[in-house]
Amino acid sequence: MASFHALIPWNPLFRPNSTPTTTNRNITTIFNFNNGIGIHSFSCKIHGGCRFYWNYGKSFDLFAPSSSSNGNRLEAAAVAAADKEYEDEEFIVVNFYRFVLVKDPEEELSKHLLFMKDRNIHGRIYLNEQGINAQYSGPSKDALAYVEWVKEDPKFSDILVQISPAINGHAFPKLKLRYKPSLVQLEEGISHLPLLDPSMRATPLTPSEWRSKLEEANKIENSLDTSNSNFVLLDVRNGYEWDVGHFKGAHRPDVDCFRSTSFGLSETETEVRPSDPLADADKEKTDVLMYCTGGIRCDVYSTILRQQGFKRLYTLKGGVSHYLENEGPVGWEGNLFVFDSRLSLPPSTYKPEAGSQQQVSHSFAKCYICSSQVSELRHRNCANLDCNLLFLCCSECVDGLRGCCCVKCTGASRLRPVLPGYQRYQKWHTYRDVELQSR
Repeated sequence: MASFHALIPWNPLFRPNSTPTTTNRNITTIFNFNNGIGIHSFSCKIHGGCRFYWNYGKSFDLFAPSSSSNGNRLEAAAVAAADKEYEDEEFIVVNFYRFVLVKDPEEELSKHLLFMKDRNIHGRIYLNEQGINAQYSGPSKDALAYVEWVKEDPKFSDILVQISPAINGHAFPKLKLRYKPSLVQLEEGISHLPLLDPSMRATPLTPSEWRSKLEEANKIENSLDTSNSNFVLLDVRNGYEWDVGHFKGAHRPDVDCFRSTSFGLSETETEVRPSDPLADADKEKTDVLMYCTGGIRCDVYSTILRQQGFKRLYTLKGGVSHYLENEGPVGWEGNLFVFDSRLSLPPSTYKPEAGSQQQVSHSFAKCYICSSQVSELRHRNCANLDCNLLFLCCSECVDGLRGCCCVKCTGASRLRPVLPGYQRYQKWHTYRDVELQSR
């Protein structure tokens, strides 16, 4: 692992992003240092040296040479540690986004491509005039190096980074690092939306604030007096994502592609959609709480609802993944769908200590074919490659229809074999070649 050096300002009267327990420079001091990714605690004697650990498990050596011309600075050098949480070659998945003005996205793209050279990173990283949207996997060494490099740019310095373990090497087949007109796909595009104006987006709630808001709303809903019940919990994802996990009380989205989402747009349509939970909402008084996986879809859609006149809009900062990491599965049912080869992650992925404390129910999850309860919260793609429907399925129906979603698909010319786990997502030529070799 390459060393990382940083100069940390230290002054007994002024300590940005740190909270020492004492102002005496000659005795052991505890600091909480926030570099934008996490809060890192360490202790040291100012004129001695120390080692501290941060939440990725890396260790740092600190030195404060008395001969330095800047006596109020500590030099931190990152070194490899035997007990770090992520080994250099252990694969992780990283997600972040940021809406910010990028004056020359092509030049920005060139810099990112150059940095990626010879680094083992796979995923989807999109840039345009409105910012960046990144989901990628790689060995810890490479994946975290890219995050740190991105954050060196002032316009990206405050990105909220989500990190989770990969299961079986890369979670993405290859790297797509390119300019994309829309960081999120909507039918009308998003380039015309005021995404760079924070006042046009919903108010972000921290995980703890979100939890409090939900608990308060649930108390009102469960009370005999519902006169103050002006509250809508909006799942701004796809229906198949809801099928494996959601917040209690959230309506199932009626779309299987976010780009066609139309919550709150009933006034612009000739016919009010009965499935729209915002159809009869009071735009002045209704609290609309919106959530998605990582937060970006809510940020985008909240600007649309703001333009429609909704005043009290709130989003879950960092999305469900950030919530599960901080609050655990409180108020959450099932698993979290993710758009990579892992497909479905239990809450314990984000907060392991909470997994043993609370049993996560998934009685709501039903087989797409026979409606029986499924034992595994993990989608399948229809074995007919020309259908490829994403659906939940019980083991009996998997066997009975050979991995297909319906009887018609079982007669298709291009069928995947029914294979376990990640094998079922290989390319068609792999299945074809295996079949030819077996003849």
